[in-house]
Amino acid sequence: MADERYTEDHEWVRVEGAIAVCGISNYAQEQLGDVVFVELPEVGRVVAANDEIAVVESVKAASDIYAPISGEVVAVNDAVEGDPELVNRDATGEGWLFKIKVDDASEAEKLMDESSYEDYVTGLDE
Repeated sequence: MADERYTEDHEWVRVEGAIAVCGISNYAQEQLGDVVFVELPEVGRVVAANDEIAVVESVKAASDIYAPISGEVVAVNDAVEGDPELVNRDATGEGWLFKIKVDDASEAEKLMDESSYEDYVTGLDE
């Protein structure tokens, strides 16, 4: 999916009109291992890009999740609270975490595209 943008903290965002769908990257879920708990933000919360917004816990560690874009949380993925391993199975699909009503869509354009992100994580593994 070439329409996702990525942060250096391994969040992804896919802007669909005025709504940004957000989650953690496949690389992040692989590094975390088996996800056992997800704490999602409250709907209605207003965030700025890079604000702490959620927590993903695995058998290895807990990891803060940061908002990749500014706006208001308009939906959370209740499915991942009931089945946290959904993040492992489909991190950039059904394992999305929250949706944000976007303040400024151009923020997403400042993030890495898929190719740049793949180069970035390859550099981390070297």
